Amino acid sequence: MCNYIKNIAKRYWPAGILFVWTLMLDMTIARAQTGSVNNYKISLSEAVDFAKTRNKLVQAAGVEEAATSEDKKDIYKAALPAIHANGSYQKFSGLTLFSDGLRHAHTVPAAPTPNAAALGIEALFNIYSGGKQRALQSEYTSRLKLAKLNTKDQSGNIAYQTAAQYLELVRLNEQEKFILDQVKRAEVRVKNINSLYNNQKVTRSDVLRAEVNLSNVRLALEQNKNDIAIANQKLVVLMDIPDSVNIIPLDSAGMIKPAVNTLLPLVDAAEVSSYGVQKAAEGIEVQQAKVKGIESTGKPSLSFYSGYGLNYPNRLLYPPVDQAYAIGFVGLKVQYSISSIYHDKSKIAAAKLRVKELEIQQQAYSDNVRSESRAYYAKYAEALTRIAVDEHSVEQAAVNYQIVNNKYLNQLALLTDLLDADNLYQETRFNLVKAQTEAFVIYYHLLYTSGNL
Repeated sequence: MCNYIKNIAKRYWPAGILFVWTLMLDMTIARAQTGSVNNYKISLSEAVDFAKTRNKLVQAAGVEEAATSEDKKDIYKAALPAIHANGSYQKFSGLTLFSDGLRHAHTVPAAPTPNAAALGIEALFNIYSGGKQRALQSEYTSRLKLAKLNTKDQSGNIAYQTAAQYLELVRLNEQEKFILDQVKRAEVRVKNINSLYNNQKVTRSDVLRAEVNLSNVRLALEQNKNDIAIANQKLVVLMDIPDSVNIIPLDSAGMIKPAVNTLLPLVDAAEVSSYGVQKAAEGIEVQQAKVKGIESTGKPSLSFYSGYGLNYPNRLLYPPVDQAYAIGFVGLKVQYSISSIYHDKSKIAAAKLRVKELEIQQQAYSDNVRSESRAYYAKYAEALTRIAVDEHSVEQAAVNYQIVNNKYLNQLALLTDLLDADNLYQETRFNLVKAQTEAFVIYYHLLYTSGNL
């Protein structure tokens, strides 16, 4: 089984890798549903790739894309000849004849026979319809492109949400480690203060304040565990996996981040490559095709049609003859709607105005994307700077806590100073991991905004 999977991966790289990874995750999830162990370790990129294929909204967008593809095929098939077969049979009653108004009625058999039947086939082939068929084909080609862009947009949006939720889970897990460290420090602090109190070196108020601080830290730990459970629930929903699965992030907040200058090409191309801008462009193509379709109604149409049938009795002769006959025909049909001259004038004008409206909207989308992408670029650079500052702050806060702790144990500082130093140390660690995860959130948001996620 393993060799088979490896052969698939080697032959269909990179699609094979995604297939193998998805298969392995499905097998692991199945074991999690039936077994007692329901933890699953996963990296950020794996979570994003999995959500892009398994999320229900992405699947729904894919179904709509497939439906639009079928609509396009139907429009192209409409250019083929329309062929109809028909058959009928009639049994006539006797022919009632009246003389002198409605008096003196008498009945005679229908001539030449009371039976009648017909069996035939007809075909109609459109030669020219003013460009209506081509306009429809162009419209549904653009609709299919629009559906594909919607799928990519939905996939990118889910990927961004998954990345953001994954990074939130990373942040909370890192915070849990910090809070556990703080709980240990608080427990040691309570023990030391009780010892100092027993030796009559501190007052009872220090013992009480230390115990209250320990209770608050334990409460913060419980709150953080609840936040982790909530974040995990949101993540498994995005990935469309069972609620019983517990996601354990493999990546940490300190993983390597892209350099700022590598994001410049994304920013420069965002106003063109953005999903919103691309969809706006396809919307213009759809509306322009509609304009051509409306204009085609004001042009003549030419069709070739023919038919062949077997009929009974022969009513082409006079008097009718009790016999079957077969006959066919070929011909050309020309149609022109004179009323379209005044009926379609306002329709065409309105359709062209809507094209102009969509063009203005596309420009607005492009402007917004350019502004948004530049803002994310600036925020990403700011986040990297903040990380460097917070790293230095953590080092300083750690040293400060050690100094104040030693001073307090030697009765050279107040408990308030020690608790403040402890909180400052904890806050700087929280700020660092928050800055690290926010940098990645901004990065993924820029990827989505530029249409590269």
